[in-house]
Amino acid sequence: MPEKIYTYESDEIEVTWDKFKCIHAKECVHGLPGVFNIDEKPWIQPGKSAADKVAKVITKCPTGALQFKRKDGGEKEPIPRRNDLTLVEDGPVYLKGNLNIKNLDGEVIAEETRAAFCRCGKSTNKPYCDNSHIKAEFKAGTEYNPERLLLEETDESGGELSVTIFPNAPFVVEGNYTLNGSDQAISTQKKMSFCRCGASSNKPFCDGSHKEAEFRSEE
Repeated sequence: MPEKIYTYESDEIEVTWDKFKCIHAKECVHGLPGVFNIDEKPWIQPGKSAADKVAKVITKCPTGALQFKRKDGGEKEPIPRRNDLTLVEDGPVYLKGNLNIKNLDGEVIAEETRAAFCRCGKSTNKPYCDNSHIKAEFKAGTEYNPERLLLEETDESGGELSVTIFPNAPFVVEGNYTLNGSDQAISTQKKMSFCRCGASSNKPFCDGSHKEAEFRSEE
């Protein structure tokens, strides 16, 4: 997973931007255009607004490309009280919550609150999305078969969410979470495998198609 992280500071707050995680969702630009302005250099100028406002907008970045550290004693980003997986039409899946991302050996790759995972199988920054779905003309709706989740439906949706990345295969979530589609939202505890190759006929869930597609997660 490549990194190209830039740092921007004011007296009150330090903002970092990971270029390779950014897919230009523009929540920052729309939320605080005086600070996040792509027509200026540098494009992030945190000193142009109060640190509280800058931090609040950063927490709306769905990919985790933007992060902050308070230099003035202000509060760090809170861990969300619920875990959400949100399907983006023809695009990635947004993960938000108490995310513990691991490899198959159980080693922690990252502890995050926000991430965008590739669903098309073409990203050069797997498991993260890099907007390759656009060039690939990837098609995937936001609907899913609720029967895959209802057996372990729950009212709980918080706590640690374990996300295990299987090489050349799906990612698997374990814990409480809510899966959000355009017209669906089911909270569940069901351990579930989510497609990363883009070939599953039962998206967003894995159906084993990565084997026939010869999906490679390290390319």
